[in-house]
Amino acid sequence: MSETKDLELKTGLQHGDFQHSEVEAERRGSHAYDLDKTAKVSDYKAGAIEAENAEHNMTVLEAVRAYPMASFWAFVMSFTIIMESYDVFLCNNFVALPAFKKNFGVYDASIDDYVIVTQWQSALQVSGQLGALIGVFLAGPLTSRIGYRYATLTGLMLLNAFIFVFFFAESMPVIFVAQILEGMPWGIFIANAPAYCSEIVPIQLRAPATQMLQMFWAIGSIIVGAVTYVYNPVEDPSAWKVPIAIQWMFPTPLAVLIFFAPESPWWLVRKGRLEEAAKSVGRLGRKSALNVSETVAMMRRVIELEKTEKEPSHLELFKGTDLYRTAIVCGVYAAQNLTGNLIANQAVYFFRQAGTSVNTAFALGLITSALQMIFVMLSWILTTYLGRRTIYVWGTLINTIFLVALGIAGSVATSTAENNAVAALGLIISVGFTFGPAPASWVIIGETSAIRLRPLTTGMGRATYYIVEIPCIFLASYMLNPTGGNLAGRCGYVWGATGFLCFLTAYFFLPEMKDRSYREIDILFNRRVPARKWKQTEIDVKDDE
Repeated sequence: MSETKDLELKTGLQHGDFQHSEVEAERRGSHAYDLDKTAKVSDYKAGAIEAENAEHNMTVLEAVRAYPMASFWAFVMSFTIIMESYDVFLCNNFVALPAFKKNFGVYDASIDDYVIVTQWQSALQVSGQLGALIGVFLAGPLTSRIGYRYATLTGLMLLNAFIFVFFFAESMPVIFVAQILEGMPWGIFIANAPAYCSEIVPIQLRAPATQMLQMFWAIGSIIVGAVTYVYNPVEDPSAWKVPIAIQWMFPTPLAVLIFFAPESPWWLVRKGRLEEAAKSVGRLGRKSALNVSETVAMMRRVIELEKTEKEPSHLELFKGTDLYRTAIVCGVYAAQNLTGNLIANQAVYFFRQAGTSVNTAFALGLITSALQMIFVMLSWILTTYLGRRTIYVWGTLINTIFLVALGIAGSVATSTAENNAVAALGLIISVGFTFGPAPASWVIIGETSAIRLRPLTTGMGRATYYIVEIPCIFLASYMLNPTGGNLAGRCGYVWGATGFLCFLTAYFFLPEMKDRSYREIDILFNRRVPARKWKQTEIDVKDDE
């Protein structure tokens, strides 16, 4: 009797094992083509749909737990922005640094002080941007060919060498050349960072991952503010040479980290390196929390949707729906210079021209930078509940109103109290810009372009930023300089007018991409859905066009 029961039990277990193995085989078989280079879309579509649904169903905290290392590597890549921010704010602060002005400026009897003449002041502020303009055009083809990691490593090594030129410069022309050289690596960093960050994280983390760029921009300005505040009383060359030397703190440690970083799996899929893409996804997330092959299948589906026979080129950015996508990225980048950003970048000089003392101007500049960092982090909460379009459009309008108010205050300011009011409005504009439009713009820049054209699009967008910024810097310097327009707070009228134009353009042409997968974004652009109807438009998970 017992032998019969043992036989039945054994037979039942074997039958159960067989059924279980059948289920496992069926499950594995359904994803057998996910990493097969010769497979058609229909072969791996099921896996792609499952991965996309899994991303859509994640909460922010679940996404962080599923992709912990993706958050870390986005943090590391975003850190490269500190170097451009540090140098931009450093040069802007140098024009207000007494020892630097005395060594490189001219004496102005009307104010009984040394000043950097308007032409050299503007040249100093645009030199880095000229170099970065070259860098962003190099970044697109370079990254498309060798990947985000090696392109960024190239930039870091070049920057280490170019800092030597800046450190040993003894004249304005040499400083000008040094800044152009340093600007070229910046162009690579600023073109690659938003694209890389948006590609390595799931949908729910795209906003905070790309918004970190604005946070690190603020951190760079904090470091500069603290350093120049300490060296403001120093009267020898160390007043500007030590702040320059501090730049060497960043490139080498970052290069070591980025050498060990995973390449963007989207870039690897574009290159047909599916097994490497799967390993990259495994390094970015917890294997227990995601299906690596399904995630790669999802990426393949999007790449196939965008596929053409030609290699990506700058010419493609201006054809068909890609023209609209390029225009959005370029427009958002350009608007950063037209809605109060230049007041933020020239905060110390602005406060000085508004009538505050040298020490007060440097202290306010440091306070502004610290508040910017805090408000960027607060904006992460904002983007969790509100869309990019909502934050960007209405944030731009609010900033425009404050700019007009700044112009009015600057028109009537005659006493110390009124000058302090102008300075306070300048601080509010600088901080408000980093709470709404600035961080939202980085998210938009990272999401808008087609995957296959992303390195080229972000490079073109940043190039637009520099092309607009360079004449704006000359204009801003002229408006604030006592030997130029001497407008002080009245410059708010000019930036208020340009800010209002940016608001109108964004209202009519900027779509809402919150909670959209890259496949859905591609389809919405291809279907030419009007910008203000994106939020209400539903895309079926099975649609490929």
